[in-house]
Amino acid sequence: MFELQNIRTQIEKCTLCQIHSSKNKTVPGEGNLTPEIMIIGEAPGKNEDLQGKPFVGAAGKILDQLLSSIKLSRDQVFITNMIKCRPPNNRDPLDQEIDNCANFLNEQIHFLKPKMIVTLGRYSFSKFLPDRLISHDRGKLFKWKNVFIYPVYHPAAALRNSSIKIKLEEDFLGIIKSLKKIKSNPNTKQKNKYKENEQLSSL
Repeated sequence: MFELQNIRTQIEKCTLCQIHSSKNKTVPGEGNLTPEIMIIGEAPGKNEDLQGKPFVGAAGKILDQLLSSIKLSRDQVFITNMIKCRPPNNRDPLDQEIDNCANFLNEQIHFLKPKMIVTLGRYSFSKFLPDRLISHDRGKLFKWKNVFIYPVYHPAAALRNSSIKIKLEEDFLGIIKSLKKIKSNPNTKQKNKYKENEQLSSL
């Protein structure tokens, strides 16, 4: 717990990006401290910025529904974002902002040691597998070193597109199946496994 609190303190004190001056609160992440599943989104939105908690807006309600559909709750997983401060006007995160927050995210992953990371949206997926497309690889399980990656669309996309929500619901059902596969065989590999010599950025 102390180490995770130390990471939170580092995030709160960070001034590497200009967006630190426009934020209300940092959003380090929250949840189970020994999670089997870690969920990584893209960036905080307006509600998250006000409350300092991840996924508390409309997209968060969809995430809660998706978790409930597979009999999971927030206190059973750990939820965070690629970057820990809200970009102005909810714009996409910049590469430099993602790079500046990378160490915080990597430290969280190292401390929490989840069996599976569920990435929400293309930005979080591309951190781990930059040459892959979420439209092609969503709902598939990948392994790199000791980290299993399971990409799905971002819940915010489901607010604009009902077909995306259907795909999200399908892919979330695959989370439990994939987790069981990992636990029964830690050496589980996706058929199109990412090449071992292509590194997970900064992890």
